[in-house]
Amino acid sequence: MHFEILGEISEMEVMATGPGIRRLKFLRKRYGGRRWRKLKGIATVRLPGGSIRWAEVHWYEAHGVGRKGWKIKRFLD
Repeated sequence: MHFEILGEISEMEVMATGPGIRRLKFLRKRYGGRRWRKLKGIATVRLPGGSIRWAEVHWYEAHGVGRKGWKIKRFLD
């Protein structure tokens, strides 16, 4: 699903780090980086149809690589 984050992400929380991430091998092979973290937060997103909704989003992040693997986990409204 393609979407666009509008504004800032609130209530950010680290869910897993290092070996606690199931896709760690894939992330390192594809993007490089060492200290990967899986995070979640609340954001306003614009969906492909143009509708705007609040959603819980998940992503992976590493220093020097940035944020990768965005996904909407659930809608909040």
